[in-house]
Amino acid sequence: MTNNNVPVQEIFPRDPSRTYGLMELVKGTSPMVDKGPEDTVMSWPNLLVLELLAALGTTVVLLLWSAFVKAPLRELANPNVTENPAKAAWYFLSLQELLLHMHPVLAGLVMPGLVIVLLMAIPYIDRSKKDVGKWFASKKGRKIAFWSGVYTFACLIGLVLFDEFIRVRSIVSQPEAVPGWIIPVFVNAGLILLLYRAIRRWRPSRREVLVGLFTAFTVTYFTLTIVGVFFRGLGMHLVWPWDLPPGALPF
Repeated sequence: MTNNNVPVQEIFPRDPSRTYGLMELVKGTSPMVDKGPEDTVMSWPNLLVLELLAALGTTVVLLLWSAFVKAPLRELANPNVTENPAKAAWYFLSLQELLLHMHPVLAGLVMPGLVIVLLMAIPYIDRSKKDVGKWFASKKGRKIAFWSGVYTFACLIGLVLFDEFIRVRSIVSQPEAVPGWIIPVFVNAGLILLLYRAIRRWRPSRREVLVGLFTAFTVTYFTLTIVGVFFRGLGMHLVWPWDLPPGALPF
């Protein structure tokens, strides 16, 4: 109560059921001020303005593209006639490419699920704050990423060509678990292990190892997508891009 008998409302009223309370307010500057990484700026307005400009620019480009470029519409779908080649949307062609070389469950469920879990686990595996925000973490990381990309690309092209011309399923057809599960699992596991052992030659940090493995994943996705888009013709056999039948491109 005040002298003029006007009740004062408490900012933090007492509550017997509450087990916490405001102890003290200290006037001053947070100890975290000026403690951030070097050469950094505030996300607002620096980052947000750039993202807004990028979104607006992308929208303008898509509007102009849609106004001046006709969509490649094709004839109505015929449920009685299967397309040849029948290709998925381009962003799923990497998975469709895997379906040609292993069991559908392994290619469409097990391997993508395992990759997603491993990608989600990266922040928990690498908890170091060193080299945050640096591309490839270091000069050594750039060398590892380059070597990993070349290695992965060469292995994928070799495996695609081998399975196209040797036809493992025609040589080992029974039981189905051998060409569909056992051979793909052992081949992929062996190549990943060989890549890991090669990366260890640089005596890398945990982050640099993850950079190499993530580079292999990225190169795998794009390589298989390019093969599926531009090099799969009738019966999903390998052909040169200029020999693709009409309508073979999924866009």
